[in-house]
Amino acid sequence: MKTLILNSPGQFQQSDTDVDSQLQDNEVLLKIHRIGICGTDYHAFRGKQPFFSYPRILGHELGAEVVAIGAGVGNVTVGDKVSVEPYINCGKCQACRNGKTNCCEKLQVLGVHSDGGMREYLKVPANKVYASKSLSYEQLALVETLGIGSHAVNRAQVQANDLVLVIGAGPIGLSVIQFAKLKGAKVAVMDMNEGRLAFCKQQLKVDETILLKDNDPVEAIRGVLDGDLPTAVFDATGNPASMMQAFKYVAHGGRLTFVGLFQGEVTFNDPEFHRKEVTLLASRNALPEDFHSIIAAMEDGTLDTRPWVSHRVSFDSLIDSFETLLLPESRVIKAVIEL
Repeated sequence: MKTLILNSPGQFQQSDTDVDSQLQDNEVLLKIHRIGICGTDYHAFRGKQPFFSYPRILGHELGAEVVAIGAGVGNVTVGDKVSVEPYINCGKCQACRNGKTNCCEKLQVLGVHSDGGMREYLKVPANKVYASKSLSYEQLALVETLGIGSHAVNRAQVQANDLVLVIGAGPIGLSVIQFAKLKGAKVAVMDMNEGRLAFCKQQLKVDETILLKDNDPVEAIRGVLDGDLPTAVFDATGNPASMMQAFKYVAHGGRLTFVGLFQGEVTFNDPEFHRKEVTLLASRNALPEDFHSIIAAMEDGTLDTRPWVSHRVSFDSLIDSFETLLLPESRVIKAVIEL
C-alpha cells in the first residue's frame, strides 16, 4: 500500500508497505479516503511538535471506509463510512477509570505517538470508529478537529451569558468558535490575519473580530466588548508569547483555556493571576461523546464545515505541495488530502 513517512523535519518519503490484514478481536481494517491536515502535522514537519519522534506516519483526522471486521465487532459493518477517534487509551490507568480517556497516562495518539493514517489502510480498535450513513468522507475527516473545540468549550463550561475571546483563527480556533456560538455566547476572535478574520465574520458569524497589530490588545478587546473583558478566553495559537499575554485579557473571575501547546514553559504574574482569581485550564483532545454529538449535529445541519476546506491535495502530490501549505500567501483555512 502507498504510505507517506515523515523521516525527519521537512523530509517526507512515499513508499510501498505491506497491508497487515490480520485482525484481532474487536478490531477493524479501514481504507483511508480523506485525511485532514492540522497544526500537529505542520509542527511535526517543522520539528516543533511536542511528544513526537521520527520517523512517523502522520495523519489523525480521518474519513475512512470499513473493509474488514474482527470477531466481536458490533458497532460497524463492512462498507460503513466512519470517522476515527485517534486517541488509543489503555483503559486501565486512573485517568481512564475516571472517564478521562482523552488524557490517558499511556495515551497513544495516531500520527503523533504511533503511526497514523497517511496510508491506504489502517487497523484500529472498533470502539474508535464512528459511522454515519449520510456524511461524506471529507466531512468525517473533520470530526476530530471539531472534537478539540467541543471539548475545550465544555472544559471551560461556557454559558450563554459569557463573553468569549478566541485567540487564533486556524482550524482549532474555528472549532472553538463553532461550539461557543452554539452555547449562545457572544464571541470575539483575534488574529493577525485579516483573511482569516473575514472568514470568521462571514462564515461563522462571530460577533466581533480584532486584528492584532501594534496597538494595545487589551484596549482593542475592551473596545469591542463595551468596555468589558472576556469571561472565557481560549488560546488556540500554540504560540508562547500569545499564550502568556492571554492572562492579561481575562476578566476578573474568568477562565483561560489553553487549547494549543508548545515545547516550553508558561510564566505569568502571580499577583495579577490571584487578584483576578483566574481559572487556568488545559484542554487536550476530545472524548467519545464529542464524536457522537458532533456527527449528529453535522447530520442534522447544525454544524456545517464545508466552507472550511480551502485546499484539497492528492495523496501522490503531497510531498511536492506540503511546504506551500505553510506559506501565508497560500491562505489555507483547512487542507484535506484525497486518497
